[in-house]
Amino acid sequence: MKNEVVSIDLGSNSFRVLKYDCIKNEILAEYNEVVGMADGLVDTGEISKEAQGRVVNAILHSIDEVKYESKNAIAVTTAAMRKAKNSEEVLKYFKEKTGVDFSIIDGKEEARLTLLAVQYALKREKIDSSKFVLLDIGGGSTEIIVNTNDKYEAHSFDFGIVTMTQTYFKYHDLHNDLDIQKEKIKSFLDSLDIDLTDYSFVATAGTPTTIAAIKLGQDFFSYDRNIVNGALVNLKDLEDCLKIFENSSQEEIMKLVGKGRIEFIEVGIFIYRAIFEVLNKKESIVLDDGLREGVAINSCLLNTKC
Repeated sequence: MKNEVVSIDLGSNSFRVLKYDCIKNEILAEYNEVVGMADGLVDTGEISKEAQGRVVNAILHSIDEVKYESKNAIAVTTAAMRKAKNSEEVLKYFKEKTGVDFSIIDGKEEARLTLLAVQYALKREKIDSSKFVLLDIGGGSTEIIVNTNDKYEAHSFDFGIVTMTQTYFKYHDLHNDLDIQKEKIKSFLDSLDIDLTDYSFVATAGTPTTIAAIKLGQDFFSYDRNIVNGALVNLKDLEDCLKIFENSSQEEIMKLVGKGRIEFIEVGIFIYRAIFEVLNKKESIVLDDGLREGVAINSCLLNTKC
């Protein structure tokens, strides 16, 4: 089997690369950059030329930083590319310019791979991984996964921090739509006929990790995933963050959340809070591990079987 794999997750807003040791189950190197791939997607239905240029530059920069062969990377892309009318030509352009061959995965596969990463992460953090509800807030979609021992049920909802921010400019409209989404999520959960009282609430992706980091006294530049992993976030922490952003300058907020995330973080918190309310949970476990880790672990497991 291969000792190392490189996985890439190209999301609606973020670009994330991971070099992973299959033997030790350890991260060897990583690269993260906000590329804003879904900018303008709501209005045009296409990935813009500007966004394509940012992605190409990010890929080339990551190759230098992480030191990997582009043709060997296992690269996936999600909601924005699923929705874009020009996805086929865009992915062809990326391959021509960088050598990276992306696969568009659907919501079910995205959920499966993210769940795999979280299961490994919970065991690593010595947290019970038998029963939990997983929330993954993306830029263009939001995944809810209910894990019960070796079985799970998942649903990908057609809203995320980027698309929701770009669709709604007034809080009134945003919160109305969130109420509708809450009903859809509740309907999905009710259909499972499961008592979620004994299920822990686990959250991954940029919004939960940012809130956890701020709670722990970190900012974007001092972010330490090892400290954030396993941190507990509650509703008061969400409200505290909203107050911080309300009373801070753009420069101060950028220091906390990073460039390219300022305009989306507030909506991310509203989504996070909505899930708290639907689940009727008082706290959630936060993990940095997500899709790119799942892609890497999945590849390691497949290589083991070969």
